Amino acid sequence: MHEYLNDFPGKQDVLRYVLTANAPETKDNDFTWSDFQARNNNELVAIFGNFVNRSLVLTHKYFEGMVPPCGELSEYDKQTFEKLGQIAPLITDNIENFRFREALKEAMNLARLGNKYLADTEPWKEYKTNPKRVETILHIALQITANLSIAFAPFTPFTCEKLVKMLNLKPYSWSDLGRNDLFSAGDKIGNVELLFEKIEDETIAVQTNRLARIAEENKLSELKAPAQHEDCSFDTFMACDLRVGLVTACSKVAKSDKLLELRIDDGMKGRTILSGIAKYYNPDELVGKKLVFIANLPPRKMMGKLSEGMVLSAVDYATNELKVLFADDSLNPGSTIG
Repeated sequence: MHEYLNDFPGKQDVLRYVLTANAPETKDNDFTWSDFQARNNNELVAIFGNFVNRSLVLTHKYFEGMVPPCGELSEYDKQTFEKLGQIAPLITDNIENFRFREALKEAMNLARLGNKYLADTEPWKEYKTNPKRVETILHIALQITANLSIAFAPFTPFTCEKLVKMLNLKPYSWSDLGRNDLFSAGDKIGNVELLFEKIEDETIAVQTNRLARIAEENKLSELKAPAQHEDCSFDTFMACDLRVGLVTACSKVAKSDKLLELRIDDGMKGRTILSGIAKYYNPDELVGKKLVFIANLPPRKMMGKLSEGMVLSAVDYATNELKVLFADDSLNPGSTIG
């Protein structure tokens, strides 16, 4: 939670909304960052926030921020008010019966009702020929907006507190939900601010990459060491001739994803060593480097090429990558490693 608040400052309500909308009320459910982003962008921004923003912006544009009077209601206006009155008790009933996910769904349906009403009545077109009609349209839109500030308060309290200030509303109680007279003609609304903002793919990628990294770290922490090989004598270990070699040339072995072909200056006649490190090193970055190799392994054919030794490397369990053992630059090619 503390990481979320650091990474998403001011977005407490987004998480509250998503967790409620995805709550495991009757069966297990999962939280995913893709669902989090989709619900924010497609619901909070595109439905709730979009409707509120359009209602308030148009009121400022056409009526200088004053709530216009409600004129004669069309049949569609009456149906909209009727649906407003029907949704309100559904929200209350679901909350009282602990069906919070369903209650939230009905609250969002109220925002959908407002969005559909504006889309159907098109006040931005109607104003050119019938500004009086637009007064009624925006009056109804603002009544729905006021109801949203009550309906969403249990789920997005910080956002609704901000919305109430934008609307310059007096405090209303839950029993006022569903009323169509929360505003009076002539009331003045405040400055318009966006309630929610879109969350971009790059922001979500940071979170999914973090989860992937943590999963990999957990996986590595659970790794068990492989079974120990048979004991070897100290004399056998001491028989390994460890030397410093300077890489003078390096290239990938054709038809192999793993092998690099290294030409080594070993302080003697020179040699070629094949090493399975192609996934972790580019050939160019190894040229000019000094590394440690076993000089007295018998030659071995690999992919049709002769390898005359073994480059020393080890797995870095923090990154699960193969790391070459490089030698100190002060050592000359052919120097032995004690």
